[in-house]
Amino acid sequence: MARFEDRDGGGGGGGGGGGAAGGGFGGERDGPYNRGRPLHRRPVTDYGTPVAKWMMNRTMEWRGLPQDAPRPAPQFIIDLLPPAAYPDNPSMSLPTKHIHASLNKIKHPINVVKWTPEGRRLLTGSSSGEFTLWNGMGFNFETIMQAHDCAIRVCEYSHGGDWLLSGDQDGIVKYWQPNFNNVKILQAHNEPVRDLSFSPTDAKFVTASDDGTLKIWNFNEGVEERTLTGHGWDVKSVDWHPTKGLIVSGSKDHLVKLWDPRTARCLTTLHGHKNTISKTRFQPSRGELLATCARDQTCRIFDLRAMKDFCVLRGHDKDISALAWHPTHPALISTGGSDGSINHYLIDETPPGSMAASPVIFPAASIPFAHEYAVWSMEYHPLGHILCSGSNDRITRFWTRPRPGESDSFRDRYHIGEEAAMAMGTYDRNRKRHRQEEEEEEQDEADALVDQKMPLPGQQNPQFPITNIPGFLPPPPPLNAAGIIPPPPSLPGLVGGAPPDFSNFASLIASGKFPPPGQLPLPLPGGVPPPLGQLPPGLIPPPPPGFQIPGMSMPPGIPGIGAPPMPPMMGGGGGGGGSGSGDDGSDGGSGRGGGGVRARGPLPSQKDSLREAQKAGFRGGR
Repeated sequence: MARFEDRDGGGGGGGGGGGAAGGGFGGERDGPYNRGRPLHRRPVTDYGTPVAKWMMNRTMEWRGLPQDAPRPAPQFIIDLLPPAAYPDNPSMSLPTKHIHASLNKIKHPINVVKWTPEGRRLLTGSSSGEFTLWNGMGFNFETIMQAHDCAIRVCEYSHGGDWLLSGDQDGIVKYWQPNFNNVKILQAHNEPVRDLSFSPTDAKFVTASDDGTLKIWNFNEGVEERTLTGHGWDVKSVDWHPTKGLIVSGSKDHLVKLWDPRTARCLTTLHGHKNTISKTRFQPSRGELLATCARDQTCRIFDLRAMKDFCVLRGHDKDISALAWHPTHPALISTGGSDGSINHYLIDETPPGSMAASPVIFPAASIPFAHEYAVWSMEYHPLGHILCSGSNDRITRFWTRPRPGESDSFRDRYHIGEEAAMAMGTYDRNRKRHRQEEEEEEQDEADALVDQKMPLPGQQNPQFPITNIPGFLPPPPPLNAAGIIPPPPSLPGLVGGAPPDFSNFASLIASGKFPPPGQLPLPLPGGVPPPLGQLPPGLIPPPPPGFQIPGMSMPPGIPGIGAPPMPPMMGGGGGGGGSGSGDDGSDGGSGRGGGGVRARGPLPSQKDSLREAQKAGFRGGR
């Protein structure tokens, strides 16, 4: 039962361009955990087909052949190209469509999201100190590991993609190889490491901490070279220019400072914000602009060439906690707020009639209900077709651009809210809850059968044999050399000689004689109970296991379970008499009854008893 994805992947096999950048489909549902339920559609983004089509179009353009521009109609989905194919139109790359939400089974706030350099996987760091890898094409879970002992605050790949640095709440910085092999641990600061950044040559890196300082480190030797001091409070963000020897930092003292890493000197201080600085980032593609966001609900773009504000970005109702530049479009920047909203800005759009030195720009697209809580981290895919966001609501979400002709993505619950989406019919809370319950049930079953090494249905693990369970036949008990079931071992604490010989018990019954009472211990004076392991006077020791009284058949038992034990035989009048009365006043019977057996239930009629005895071949007599 194949299910093809049509939410974000492109259509048929003829090179369908997806909403993210390619065709996608879901896999078949089979295996032992199917249970007949249809598999929900999993979004898959395949950017191979659009990139190949883009390369072909570039060859055709070089030859002078005209190319059609995409239009807002579904038939133009196949012509959608990667964001880099539209350098003059950043509006083609606004990631406003939600495609997937990834969350761990044990949920923790997501502090860091970082794409691997090749873009095949997404790395997230949580407040529990765990690294989680998600597939960058199908967004499914790949692996998880305990990287730090406390909350992870920052992760950064080197420009060459050969190393990964991570910092945590205890001020520790760890070196990681691409296969997540930890090779070095540094105690960089005594306070939490809030941010770090590599130099353009990857030979050095800089760290920012809550101790109010920035430190420049030699990467190969792991040695501190310089300490940058000048902030009056916690340093929340730092970034190294992609091509120049320039460092920018933002602090809780509302200041943004530019530093010379060679001399550890502060070059200038920017006083544009009125609250704690959340993020400071240089423009990655050109490096001409600097973006800073703060808890004063604004984001400012600073022009490094003119050394003045370029524009001010507004539109958030709460503090701005994260920002991300687009990797290929220098005019596209995205911000995340503490209320869970995400805004996308095009900074080359100057408002009409604005003659101010630093014009105010409002969002080109907004997702007011992207997350339930604060967005802590955001980053674009290296190709620019997917935006990933990590939030305090413990969910990692993936966003992409809508495909041509799609308008329903602006009516989902992330844009208009759950209640309005339910009223419009674009969101069903009950269906989502049922689907989550089914997924959790399937995951729990898979964990019980796979992770705990339990046998699959129809199989049995030899390490855990199944015995004495209704519905299962246990193995038969072992036999000795004579072919009979051996008696159980003697219980500790039993004293005295060997038990009486019951081999002539049939003759004793027939003659009406029993072993003399002298073999049994006499009662002690004063009613003192007999010693441990001895029977009280008047009681006959029980017969050995497997013994059967001649002429009587034991009731059949459950296969694999022994027959019920014989009831104790009470002696009537001192022991050997053939007649007498029992304790309950009933007829004690004759000598063949062994001194009167106490009835445990209603006695059968005399006629039924005689008939059963004749069927068993019992002839009776004294």
